[in-house]
Amino acid sequence: MPYLLKTEPDVYSFADLERDKETIWDGVNNPTAVRNLREMPKGADLIIYHTGDERTAVGTAKALSIDATDPKAPLVKIKAGKKIKHPKTLADIKANPLFKDSPLVIIGRLGVVPLTEDQFAWLVGE
Repeated sequence: MPYLLKTEPDVYSFADLERDKETIWDGVNNPTAVRNLREMPKGADLIIYHTGDERTAVGTAKALSIDATDPKAPLVKIKAGKKIKHPKTLADIKANPLFKDSPLVIIGRLGVVPLTEDQFAWLVGE
């Protein structure tokens, strides 16, 4: 199952992930988002989404490992993927019927959101 990870681009952007190549995705506090991180399978495809003024899906990544030793603060190691050629804004996402029941639009402040394969493919432009 793919996931979308939200980040404030002025704190840690997709460009930062590209530079670093890998990072530990942590600092998630919302209980539902923490559960989503904890349940994320190794190898999951990821979308990196910039919040704030951008509100745009900008790149892809892959979950390399999940350490849920501390269930309240799982550590997910991710690897940078590629920039999305045609980034999708929140307005684009809300206009697509694929997302009508998605937590991405229903629970706007959720920082880790499960996606369907079809949603992931649309976001990356496949």
